[in-house]
Amino acid sequence: MKIQRLGLWLFMATFMVTMQLSAQNKHEGPYSDKEAWNYAQNTVQRMSLEQKVGQMTQISLEFFLKTKDGQVIVPHVLDTPKLKEAIEQYHVGSILNVGGDAQTVENWRGIITEIQNIAMSQSLKVPILYGIDAIHGNNYTLGSVMFPQQIAMAASFNPDLIKRAGEVSAYETRASFIPWNFSPVLDLGRMPVWPRIWETFGEDPYLVSVMGDSIISGYQGNNMADKYHVAACLKHFMGYSMPLSGHDRTPAWIPERELREYFLPQFKSAIDHGALTVMVNSGEINGVPVHANHHILTDILKGELRFKGFAVSDWQDIEYLWQRHHVAKDNKDAVKIAVNAGIDMSMVPVDYSFSKDLLDLAKSGEVSEGRINDAVTRILYVKYKLGLFDRPIGNASDYSLFGGKEHQQLNYDVASECVTLLKNKNNILPLKKGIKILVTGPAANTMRSLNGGWARVWQGTTSDETEKDKNTILEALQQRLGNQVLYAPGTEFDSSTKEGIQAAVDQANSADLILFCGGESSYTETPGNINDLTISSPQIQLVKALAKTGKPMVMVLTEGRPRIVSAIEPFMQGIIDALYPGNQGGNVIADILLGKINPSGKLPYTYPRFTNALANYYHKYTESKEFDINGGYDPQWEFGYGLSYTTFDYSDLQLSSTVVSDNRPLQISVTVKNTGDRKGKETVLVYASDLVASITPEVKRLRAFKKVELQPGGSQTLHFTLSKKDLSFINNDLKRVTEPGDFTLEVGGLKQSFVVQ
Repeated sequence: MKIQRLGLWLFMATFMVTMQLSAQNKHEGPYSDKEAWNYAQNTVQRMSLEQKVGQMTQISLEFFLKTKDGQVIVPHVLDTPKLKEAIEQYHVGSILNVGGDAQTVENWRGIITEIQNIAMSQSLKVPILYGIDAIHGNNYTLGSVMFPQQIAMAASFNPDLIKRAGEVSAYETRASFIPWNFSPVLDLGRMPVWPRIWETFGEDPYLVSVMGDSIISGYQGNNMADKYHVAACLKHFMGYSMPLSGHDRTPAWIPERELREYFLPQFKSAIDHGALTVMVNSGEINGVPVHANHHILTDILKGELRFKGFAVSDWQDIEYLWQRHHVAKDNKDAVKIAVNAGIDMSMVPVDYSFSKDLLDLAKSGEVSEGRINDAVTRILYVKYKLGLFDRPIGNASDYSLFGGKEHQQLNYDVASECVTLLKNKNNILPLKKGIKILVTGPAANTMRSLNGGWARVWQGTTSDETEKDKNTILEALQQRLGNQVLYAPGTEFDSSTKEGIQAAVDQANSADLILFCGGESSYTETPGNINDLTISSPQIQLVKALAKTGKPMVMVLTEGRPRIVSAIEPFMQGIIDALYPGNQGGNVIADILLGKINPSGKLPYTYPRFTNALANYYHKYTESKEFDINGGYDPQWEFGYGLSYTTFDYSDLQLSSTVVSDNRPLQISVTVKNTGDRKGKETVLVYASDLVASITPEVKRLRAFKKVELQPGGSQTLHFTLSKKDLSFINNDLKRVTEPGDFTLEVGGLKQSFVVQ
């Protein structure tokens, strides 16, 4: 037995060394499309039907983890026989997820190494493609940077900064030897009740496209096969974010013209920029589940967009075709419908039902082997582009920057531009030196309200423990101001007591200013469904009680969606919306309040004033106050709104011509001046309005933006170019057209007119 164990140890050691050496000597990419596609096709020709079906199967990690007394062992330990069965017998091609709590980077490396060692010991040597939701940093690895969530990143209007955040996220994900990131979300955040708004880049298709392309560029780099980049995954193709009820995974009704006008462009742009995987919308559109929609998944995605990569289902969504949607009679019927519609990989996630049923369907001819070959070729193509055939595992010594000061500093810099100043009556902010502050409210002393969901665990419920070395808002202020800071929580998000509110009021009497920290705790997906967008009643009760003290009040909102605050906004002299600013959020918020940072965020969505008035900024003319006096468009704050501690003046808006044609784009220039007494950053937003069109035009649409930094008294002339196509829309024939006619251009309150020929 000792000799056998020694032989096994020598075999494993030799195998590991061989893999490491071969990884150093093999081609390091980038791999051309032709090279990758040819390799994938040749490999498919050598595969059995069972091996092909296995490549289309994705299983969640918890299925392979050892347990004790029904609980997963922590730190995670793989059940090797069960893992071998998956790879050797079922030929599983992909694994995902964390299997519970976040793990150390060292434990992740051990898990991925064991998985890949087994996969690469098989005859075909096809590596496993491991995927994870590293949506604001590698959040399932302890000690990694957790950036602001996407909605906060969008508020920065700084695509270059977001690209750098994407690079760090990719670096730290690869540090765990994981090559595939289920990010970014390109769903359009225009339904504010929807619990996944915070995962989006906001309500504007152009902003989503620009920010999405930037973070994808950061994730994938020029060579996603290298050791510092990952494959992006576009979520969720498409129309997922507009359920009629606002509740997650409930029916949407979106005419195809609307789908193409607002929901498709950002996916097209991302695919044009090289994104190679998409995850499919879990819901249904117009009565057809998207996992069963051949028109969306094959005609549009793979045909019209010429998408070369593969489409993966979302969690268990093929099963849900019969369990929830009732468009299939059983699991085998659901698998047939989904694969024939265009699904290439099934996130099953914890059994082999998909593999078994697809194998039977292929043998019976109900799913053609040609469809299976296409799916597997796409999957292997992505694996090859990632360099996994040459380097299925990484080298720990390559990631010395993981979670370190350089990455944390970037996180602080990113968060610094993601916070929006919404109100500053009588310049109450930044706070005056020497004043005594009462910090109160349910978001004041919790990391959950800074990081949101997908933070170490799915719902972000453990942030106060896992991120205890980071600062909450209260802790950051206490570090900076010491005994000038008083604290009384006052209330929880969803419950309050008279005693708790009275304790806060009593403390307020000893303070010069009240800082109310409210909004939301962490949540994601269906557990985040709500029936009322209004900020919770206990928070309103606390604010109204505090207002009676007569002390000036400032509100800091940390939230994933725009919780309606019209009942308490009048009591506030200052309001800051930080959204979900990530692990450095407490420090950044404190430094904004104290004036070390000049806020430069702009709202990436329309902030509604009323629960039943949820129109977006690109509303139609019939939704305006002019035609609907009692209920027209009247938000609390408009998309793109955001104040600064300095002031900016716009002047000299110039157009190169008053006529735009196919060969004559519109050259635009405008001068912006910092007219205040401190350095500041300003986002210059360029809106265009089509005055008459065959499809009722929006009042205005964002067509370009740039962010500049100006010293006091400094000015800069910015230049933009709009082509005729940039002014286009989808007509009733589902064609993108730019119709001739009159337009107006608006920048910083300045307007100019022009004509499209």
